[in-house]
Amino acid sequence: MILLPPSQSKAPRRRGAPMRPDRLSFPVLAQTRDQVTQALADVGGGVEGARLLGLPHTLADQVDQNLALHQAPATPVAQLYTGVLYDALEVASLTGPARARATRWIVVVSALYGAVRLRDSVAPYRLSMSTKVPGLPALPALWRPVLDEALTPAAARGLVVDTRSAHYVAAWRPTGDAAARWVHIAVPGATHGAKHTRGLVVRTICEHGLDARTPTGLAEALDAHLRADRGFRADLAEPDRPGRPWQLRITPAHP
Repeated sequence: MILLPPSQSKAPRRRGAPMRPDRLSFPVLAQTRDQVTQALADVGGGVEGARLLGLPHTLADQVDQNLALHQAPATPVAQLYTGVLYDALEVASLTGPARARATRWIVVVSALYGAVRLRDSVAPYRLSMSTKVPGLPALPALWRPVLDEALTPAAARGLVVDTRSAHYVAAWRPTGDAAARWVHIAVPGATHGAKHTRGLVVRTICEHGLDARTPTGLAEALDAHLRADRGFRADLAEPDRPGRPWQLRITPAHP
């Protein structure tokens, strides 16, 4: 299972049928999705809605999207999110087995939907896991128990490859046996470059079918392919204490 953060940059469809919440992956999340949706409706839109969500008034039109979640045309997750990481991943250009792996392995952790897969069709929205929504507890705390119920079984006995930022990690951390298979993709440097590199790492895993069973196996396979294809290296560090992830550090490979 590959965990991605969402992106505030989105490319929603302008036409089409609205979202069908009953058809989204992880139905155990439905009640919490409804709870967040209702809280956003109570906040409202426009400049005042933006203010209540701690956003600048220039994003008022994006906040208005939160009021049309059941009417707006739904967009497949594979097409909805844009931005640096998703541009580097470039799901649309994956074909055949690589596309099938991405569809099967990738899970996007969202402040509104909890967790969705690439094949799910959802409405555009404006919300971050770090946002304090009036009437709700902190979003990571709200999502944590139900995401554990959804994602722990989804992880099964495979690796959990994590590219999320801190606020999204706070919403679900693998525990128990899954914690020993949790690998965080660590990329030093500026945010823009780090996001781009994470997207390339996920693409490489899907393109080459790197279905390793251990963190060491993933690091070895990924290092070989990144050096050959991307000019990067992958170095693995063990967790500094129980319950923390392995750190897979991606840096430029030097001659």
